[in-house]
Amino acid sequence: MPTRSLVLDSPLDLGPTLAIHVHGGADPTIRVRGSEAIRTSRTPVGPATLWVAARGERLEAEAWGPGADYLLDGLPALVGLDDDRSGFTPSHHPLIAELDRRHRGIRLGRTGAVMEALIPAILEQKVTGKEAWRGIRGMVRRWGEPAPGPFGLRLLPSPAALAAAPYHAFHPIGIERRRADLLRRVCDRATRFEEIVSLPREAAYGRLRSVPGIGPWTAAEVMLRAAGDPDAVSVGDFHLPNVVAFALAGEPRADDRRMLELLEPWRGHRARVVRLLEVSGIQPPSFGPRHATRSIAAI
Repeated sequence: MPTRSLVLDSPLDLGPTLAIHVHGGADPTIRVRGSEAIRTSRTPVGPATLWVAARGERLEAEAWGPGADYLLDGLPALVGLDDDRSGFTPSHHPLIAELDRRHRGIRLGRTGAVMEALIPAILEQKVTGKEAWRGIRGMVRRWGEPAPGPFGLRLLPSPAALAAAPYHAFHPIGIERRRADLLRRVCDRATRFEEIVSLPREAAYGRLRSVPGIGPWTAAEVMLRAAGDPDAVSVGDFHLPNVVAFALAGEPRADDRRMLELLEPWRGHRARVVRLLEVSGIQPPSFGPRHATRSIAAI
């Protein structure tokens, strides 16, 4: 199997860097443990599985499948070796300065695989994490395939397979008609969406949001993962405004407007600040009702 070895000229914290691509603890398409990760992908030249590990000042990788060389060629981008921190000023807030000092090895990378970010993002719309991850697992079991390599992982279903599936086939795996129809609609236009990584930033967001049902939250989730947008902010997230406001201003509850106001000093790098807050584990006090987990399949 083809391999690749890269010299690291600055710290890389591989686990947290790649953790944004994991959807729940039992995600069958990716595995991230400490300084090692295994990721599956449908590349333009065929399916592949990538194993990568950070070993001191080196990054070691091996890949399997027809798309093996493609994934290895994209390794520097995936782990953010070209992540550009120009203009990022952590000193605007003492907490961000301290978190940046502690977690300097976290990079913002990019997969270049739009549909592999968009499909899970649609399933995560307006439901709890548990509901979304259950739907993703069910979808992968139903329409995915075994991934190349010895790890027992599976590939995310192809857009063609999802576009061809009738909406009622999604109901038993916990995906209601609204998300199922949106998923089928975007999968039918997969080629147009895959092109956005070569577009200017605003044009890319515009193409994503041209489809009813893809709003600012979904677009930001996709652009962060597929394009490595350092300024992607998931406006509309249920928890994020509270986390940002509590961490930066000591306010336990906030809305999107307040969150954007607090993040404004880092415009251009707001995703970087949010990522630092996420890995910090800082959480506002818990009070009030939580979103209840539903069982769509039982309805």
